Order: sequence, then structure tokens, then C-alpha cells
Amino acid sequence: MDILLQQIINGLVLGSMYALVALGYTMVYGIINLINFAHGEVLMVGALTSWALIGVMQDAMPGAPGWLILLLALVISCVVAAALNFTIEKIAYRPLRGSPKLAPLITAIGMSILLQTLAMIIFKPNYKAYPTLLPAVPLEVGGAVITVTQVVILAVTALSLAVLMYLVNHTRLGRAMRATAENPRVAALMGVKPDTVISATFIIGAVLATIAGVMYASNYGTVQHTMGFLPGLKAFTAAVFGGIGNLAGAVVGGLLLGLIESIGSGYIGALTGGALGSHYSDIFAFIVLIVVLTLRPSGLLGERVADRA
Repeated sequence: MDILLQQIINGLVLGSMYALVALGYTMVYGIINLINFAHGEVLMVGALTSWALIGVMQDAMPGAPGWLILLLALVISCVVAAALNFTIEKIAYRPLRGSPKLAPLITAIGMSILLQTLAMIIFKPNYKAYPTLLPAVPLEVGGAVITVTQVVILAVTALSLAVLMYLVNHTRLGRAMRATAENPRVAALMGVKPDTVISATFIIGAVLATIAGVMYASNYGTVQHTMGFLPGLKAFTAAVFGGIGNLAGAVVGGLLLGLIESIGSGYIGALTGGALGSHYSDIFAFIVLIVVLTLRPSGLLGERVADRA
């Protein structure tokens, strides 16, 4: 039971980060039917930017509390990542909006590789230690251990999801987003500006990805130019698992994927004496993807939509 509770905690922490990134995928897909495979690299840029900012602020403000430095670095990193995602949409995706779906998909993969390469040049390819800015004292919960960083991750994720749901369901921008997702041409006739809505969607997705990236770096203690690829791919899997285009589905898919991955690798590690668990953690995400695409391609909360003639 101790192993199960510990892996549930780890899975919720991991799944909450997947959920934040998956929301970016599912919002963009829901509005313009594009899988933005560069989204994981936005997470990476946000995490690396925060790492650089933390180093500068620790030198400039040696007596400042860790949580304040982390918060300031997070806010500035969100602005940088939002500007980056806005630029990507405007330069790389907008000119291809009326093209066959394969063209923007290939562009997204190319943009992912480009961002990785630029980050490697700017930040160097070596792994970098991410500073521990929150208290490192572990907390015991029913025999399991949870850190202050993990508690903050769960709290920030819940707050971010609540703000996003309010934004989408109870604000003017949210109504414009839903109208554009339903029919961009009709929405434009009703006074909505689809280009502005799409840009806002990319900006919101970048902010969520940056929050996930900073939390990911804080939890695991390292950053590197390829760090966004695998979490981005797993977050895409979570979005498909929950139902691509469905916000609630992205959250459910992210949390379930994190739990499946953590519990699966935890029990394999326990059975093998800890030798193999971490090596098999990544395989569970893709087993889930294969099973879901085989049995229910629309995802857990996705609607079954018939192909148009």
C-alpha cells in the first residue's frame, strides 16, 4: 500500500504537468485543427529562460526569498514563451492555414527541431542543475513522501485549470474562442476576429506550457535543450487519450496517463528491485496511445463524429 500511495502521488504530480501541456495541444487543435508539435519546445524555452533568470536574480538579489525569485522568473518566462508562440503562429502557421493539413504538420515538426537547435546554441547542450528554491523538507502522508515542490505543483495546476475554465466558459474571449472553433467564417460575420482569437489561444497555451516547464524543472532538478520533446509527446498522447479538442478530456487524459505511467513503472521497479522501473516508464504512455487509437479513436471524452461526404 505504501508503494501504491507513493506512486499515486507521483502520478498526480506528473499527470498535472502533462495536463497543462495537453491543454495547449487541445485548444489549438480545437480551433484550427493543427497539432502543434513545437509545443513541447515552448515548455523547454520557458524552463531554460527561467533557469537563466534565476541565476541573474540570485546574483542581483542575494537576500531575496526563493519563492519570490521563482515567481518572478516564472512570470517573465511566461511573457517570453508567449511572445515566442505568438511569433511561431504568425510566421510559420498563419500563411499555411488554407493549405493541406500535411503542410502545417511538417512545418510544426521543423519548428520543433529549429527551436531545439537554437536552444542548444544559446544555452549549450549540457545538462544544467535547476536551483532548489522551495523548502526541501519532505512531508509524510500515510507512509508516502511528498515534497513542498510537489504540493506547489498540484496547487498551481489546480489554480491554472480553474482560471482557464473560467476564461473559456465565462469571458468574452472564451465565447469568441468557442465560436471560432465552431465555425470561423460565421464567427467573423458576427464580429469575432479569428486571427486575434487564434493568436490569443497560442499565447494561453504558451503560458500553460511554461508553468509546466518550470514545475517540471523544479521537480526533477535539471534543464536541457531536449527536455521538452518527450513531455510534449506524452502530453499529446494525453490529449488524444482524453479526446483531442476537449478541455476536460485533456485534463483527465493527463492525470490518467501520469497515474498509469507512475504506478506501472513503480511496480515494475518493486518487482525487479528498482533496477528496471525507470527504464520502462516511457513505454506506458505509448501503449495507452496504441490501445486508445485502436479501441476508441475519439478518446475517452471525445465525440464520435461521422466523416463529411
